[in-house]
Amino acid sequence: MKAIVVTDQAAGTAGMTLTERPDPEAAGNDVLVEVHASGFTPGELTWPGTWTDRLGRDRTPSIPGHELAGVVSALGYGTRGLTVGQRVFGLTDWTRDGTLAEYVAVEARNLAPLPGDVDFTIGASLPISGLTAWQGLFVHGRFDVGQSVLVHGAAGGVGSMATQLAQQAGAHVIGTGRSADRAAALDLGAHDFVDLDNDALEDVGDVDLVFDVIGGEIGARSARLVRPGGTLVTIAGPPEARPAQGLALDFVVEADRAQLAEIVQRVRDGRLRTSVGTVTPLEAAVAAFNRTERTRGKTVIRVRP
Repeated sequence: MKAIVVTDQAAGTAGMTLTERPDPEAAGNDVLVEVHASGFTPGELTWPGTWTDRLGRDRTPSIPGHELAGVVSALGYGTRGLTVGQRVFGLTDWTRDGTLAEYVAVEARNLAPLPGDVDFTIGASLPISGLTAWQGLFVHGRFDVGQSVLVHGAAGGVGSMATQLAQQAGAHVIGTGRSADRAAALDLGAHDFVDLDNDALEDVGDVDLVFDVIGGEIGARSARLVRPGGTLVTIAGPPEARPAQGLALDFVVEADRAQLAEIVQRVRDGRLRTSVGTVTPLEAAVAAFNRTERTRGKTVIRVRP
């Protein structure tokens, strides 16, 4: 099969190549998926799981990519819950070969049915951003109706999802970003916007929940805004500062079939918008990942027309 592989961590996306790799096989509780579209996050080339297995052993050449939409082509021994020919989407394991390939073997529990009226490109754009936003708000952030939520990067991949989900759940949402992001964040449902380059973050006042995708100084300053009993949730690594009378935690997103089903249903009924930017075929993926200009939205690879 055709696949994008990496062998040199220091090279980053410049070290990606399109090559032929053996077709994967579905182990017990796996399904083999014919990939139609794949999402890719450049940051994953810095994650240990891209380069080593669960025991820390080198596993290169490895195939990156963890988001997919496609069709089940085979079932592993004992696999239940999915059928051959079924449209699916989901999030693959961090330490196995990924989705920038014509086929991928993935645990069935990591996938959810993809309704026929949702395009594969949309399906592949949802898992990481959608699940991260969902889990940050409702699982780790313990969001409750009527709370105030500060969402950093409100127009970005994860932030845009968090902004929409929080607003629809009854939050007062304060989004942050660059000045060019203001209109997009407000359109997604943010009630207020803070330009991190020009506005004073501290003018926000106390909030119940901070959803941080930035970390560093911004994360530390945000911790001081959390009111007693509130929470700071971050995906930018262990928090450098903690609220004086609240919680601070970081997390790594996990696949969850029920949450994926909730997210895609909201896309179907128009409550949730995903941001798809560049869409390119697998043969042009390496060039797409190495473009220097900044583009808005998720880069999605169409593996099959």
